[in-house]
Amino acid sequence: MATVKFRLKSNSKKEQNTIYVYLSNGRGNMFEVKSGFSIEPQNWQLKLGFPKQNNPINKNMHSDLKLLESFIHDSLNTANSKGELIDKFWLERKIRECFNRVDKKDSEVLINHINYIIDNAHTRKVKGKKGLGLSESRIKGYKTFLNKIAQYQLKIGRTIRLTEISSQFVSDFTSWLLDTEGLSMNYAGKQIDNLKAVCTDAERLDIAVHPYAKNIQSFSESNEDRNIVTLSFAEQQKIADTPMPSESLENIKKWILIGCTFGQRGKDLLDFSVQNWRQEDDYFLIDVWQEKQKIWVTVPIMLESISDIIMNHRPYRVSLQKLNDYVKIVCKIAGIDTLTEGGIIKVSKVGVVKIKRKVKGIYQKWELITTHSFRRSFATNYYKKIATPVLMGITGHTRESTFLIYINKQLDKDDNARLFAMQWKQNMQSNL
Repeated sequence: MATVKFRLKSNSKKEQNTIYVYLSNGRGNMFEVKSGFSIEPQNWQLKLGFPKQNNPINKNMHSDLKLLESFIHDSLNTANSKGELIDKFWLERKIRECFNRVDKKDSEVLINHINYIIDNAHTRKVKGKKGLGLSESRIKGYKTFLNKIAQYQLKIGRTIRLTEISSQFVSDFTSWLLDTEGLSMNYAGKQIDNLKAVCTDAERLDIAVHPYAKNIQSFSESNEDRNIVTLSFAEQQKIADTPMPSESLENIKKWILIGCTFGQRGKDLLDFSVQNWRQEDDYFLIDVWQEKQKIWVTVPIMLESISDIIMNHRPYRVSLQKLNDYVKIVCKIAGIDTLTEGGIIKVSKVGVVKIKRKVKGIYQKWELITTHSFRRSFATNYYKKIATPVLMGITGHTRESTFLIYINKQLDKDDNARLFAMQWKQNMQSNL
């Protein structure tokens, strides 16, 4: 019985390690070659021999390696029936066939130019920035896009060249993203954005690209179709007042209450340090580093109950994935069950490949709560109660139009004028 396994050979824990494919095809027939994938050791499950499924990139890689495992087994059955020689060269060839890989020197191949952008990310000039280098999140975005293109090539059974990015290709690729992969409108739109960005970059380097590429149009959900799920002040209080049946859930509850007060992304929330705080009169200020924006923001903690949690009963750190999973349980126990329109991710399996689809419908609200609901709750609950530029200074948004899209609001010029009048009166009266 043939055995296919994956493993890391390097002991380095500080950088990407190559994933090797190990094939045992009977006594004396053992081969090991590079898979073409690499991963940081902390994201590798040593016992299972597969990546952890703790982020979209690793989940895609996990699916790709499962696909490769199945492909090698199927190819072995065919090769053995034909009496083919099974050696390391055969194994390398099958890996290339599985992912439809081609010579990296062919610059007109789409995946080659995506790899070129990723490999040279640290020296790339970014419009509007003085320094060089793409952000970590942008590099991850290109890596995710690379995996999507690799999967699509398997679907259509051929290598995609930059010269074939026609209107029909974009239409077919979009349908695959939305209908087959079941991606959300916004996520699929980002992949189309990436496709145009890669084509534009290739054309800048005088690489042949289809003329239509410059006309690629992105898309996103309309405001009417977007479902922003937040926790109101009353719902936050309901969660605060509900005892949890275990210490771990009580810990998650604390993160929810802090998160709705901080207005930060999940990772930045989990990484904040109480060392970056100072007291001002009867409230605290905490400095938080926003990894995505690469900026510091200062968050005021006005509620004594939240200050007490942070300073005296701070929750212990959990992974972002675990926090996302358990916030739903805490909200369910607290009775956050109002019927709410939204979408939840449902996973189906086609062979060894897992396919995720966002299914819209009416759900109990706890089913829709994620760590991103905390940040949106903060922005939504304080909108029109606090001046928008002040809120943006805490959330890190740089444009009011982006902020309003984020909370699914339209600019209300009358309310802005009323807020100005109210604050003007307060300031003028205080100066009298």
